[in-house]
Amino acid sequence: MSSVAVARQEWEDGTRRLEAARGDARRYHDLLGLLDLIVDDLRKRVGQTYTLEQLAAAYGEAEAWARELLDERSSLPGWPRELTMVLAAAFDAYQLGAVDYAP
Repeated sequence: MSSVAVARQEWEDGTRRLEAARGDARRYHDLLGLLDLIVDDLRKRVGQTYTLEQLAAAYGEAEAWARELLDERSSLPGWPRELTMVLAAAFDAYQLGAVDYAP
Protein backbone atom coordinates (compact mmCIF):
# COMPACT_ATOMS: atom_id res chain seq x y z
CA MET A 1 0.00 0.00 0.00
CA SER A 2 1.37 3.42 -0.95
CA SER A 3 2.06 6.20 1.53
CA VAL A 4 -0.73 8.22 -0.08
CA ALA A 5 -3.22 5.38 0.43
CA VAL A 6 -2.18 4.99 4.07
CA ALA A 7 -2.45 8.74 4.66
CA ARG A 8 -5.89 8.85 3.03
CA GLN A 9 -7.10 6.06 5.31
CA GLU A 10 -5.88 8.03 8.33
CA TRP A 11 -7.58 11.20 7.04
CA GLU A 12 -10.87 9.43 6.48
CA ASP A 13 -10.67 7.88 9.95
CA GLY A 14 -10.14 11.35 11.41
CA THR A 15 -13.28 12.59 9.67
CA ARG A 16 -15.28 9.58 10.91
CA ARG A 17 -14.12 10.21 14.46
CA LEU A 18 -14.90 13.91 14.20
CA GLU A 19 -18.38 13.19 12.83
CA ALA A 20 -18.97 10.71 15.66
CA ALA A 21 -18.75 13.71 18.02
CA ARG A 22 -21.74 15.35 16.31
CA GLY A 23 -24.05 14.12 19.09
CA ASP A 24 -22.26 16.41 21.55
CA ALA A 25 -23.08 19.80 20.01
CA ARG A 26 -20.62 21.82 22.09
CA ARG A 27 -17.68 19.47 21.52
CA TYR A 28 -18.49 19.18 17.82
CA HIS A 29 -18.60 22.97 17.47
CA ASP A 30 -15.24 23.23 19.24
CA LEU A 31 -13.74 20.57 16.99
CA LEU A 32 -14.96 22.38 13.88
CA GLY A 33 -13.27 25.53 15.15
CA LEU A 34 -9.97 23.66 15.46
CA LEU A 35 -10.51 22.16 12.02
CA ASP A 36 -11.00 25.61 10.49
CA LEU A 37 -7.78 26.90 12.05
CA ILE A 38 -5.81 23.98 10.64
CA VAL A 39 -7.39 24.12 7.17
CA ASP A 40 -6.67 27.85 6.93
CA ASP A 41 -3.02 27.27 7.79
CA LEU A 42 -2.82 24.25 5.52
CA ARG A 43 -4.02 26.39 2.62
CA LYS A 44 -1.10 28.76 3.24
CA ARG A 45 1.44 25.96 3.55
CA VAL A 46 0.39 23.75 0.64
CA GLY A 47 -1.18 26.30 -1.66
CA GLN A 48 -4.10 25.87 -4.01
CA THR A 49 -2.48 23.61 -6.58
CA TYR A 50 -1.16 20.31 -5.21
CA THR A 51 -1.26 16.56 -5.68
CA LEU A 52 -2.26 13.92 -3.18
CA GLU A 53 1.40 12.89 -2.96
CA GLN A 54 2.40 16.45 -2.02
CA LEU A 55 -0.41 16.59 0.51
CA ALA A 56 0.64 13.27 2.04
CA ALA A 57 4.21 14.56 2.33
CA ALA A 58 2.94 17.68 4.10
CA TYR A 59 0.93 15.47 6.46
CA GLY A 60 4.13 13.84 7.63
CA GLU A 61 5.35 17.19 8.96
CA ALA A 62 2.03 18.62 10.05
CA GLU A 63 1.75 17.66 13.69
CA ALA A 64 4.54 20.01 14.77
CA TRP A 65 3.18 23.11 13.03
CA ALA A 66 -0.43 22.26 13.92
CA ARG A 67 0.50 21.89 17.60
CA GLU A 68 2.25 25.26 17.49
CA LEU A 69 -0.68 26.85 15.66
CA LEU A 70 -3.30 25.62 18.12
CA ASP A 71 -1.10 26.48 21.07
CA GLU A 72 -0.99 30.07 19.81
CA ARG A 73 -4.53 30.49 18.49
CA SER A 74 -6.89 28.11 20.27
CA SER A 75 -8.47 28.94 23.59
CA LEU A 76 -10.07 25.50 23.81
CA PRO A 77 -8.78 23.66 26.87
CA GLY A 78 -7.81 20.08 26.15
CA TRP A 79 -7.21 20.60 22.42
CA PRO A 80 -3.98 18.52 22.48
CA ARG A 81 -5.95 15.29 22.97
CA GLU A 82 -8.01 16.16 19.87
CA LEU A 83 -5.07 17.15 17.66
CA THR A 84 -4.52 13.86 15.81
CA MET A 85 -8.18 13.48 14.92
CA VAL A 86 -8.72 17.10 13.85
CA LEU A 87 -5.48 17.20 11.89
CA ALA A 88 -6.43 14.07 9.95
CA ALA A 89 -9.93 15.44 9.29
CA ALA A 90 -8.44 18.71 8.03
CA PHE A 91 -6.27 16.86 5.54
CA ASP A 92 -9.27 14.74 4.54
CA ALA A 93 -11.23 17.88 3.73
CA TYR A 94 -8.30 19.48 1.94
CA GLN A 95 -7.60 16.48 -0.28
CA LEU A 96 -10.76 17.26 -2.25
CA GLY A 97 -8.89 20.11 -3.94
CA ALA A 98 -5.95 18.00 -5.11
CA VAL A 99 -5.46 18.04 -8.86
CA ASP A 100 -5.42 14.23 -8.88
CA TYR A 101 -8.19 13.65 -6.34
CA ALA A 102 -10.48 10.70 -6.99
CA PRO A 103 -12.89 9.29 -4.40
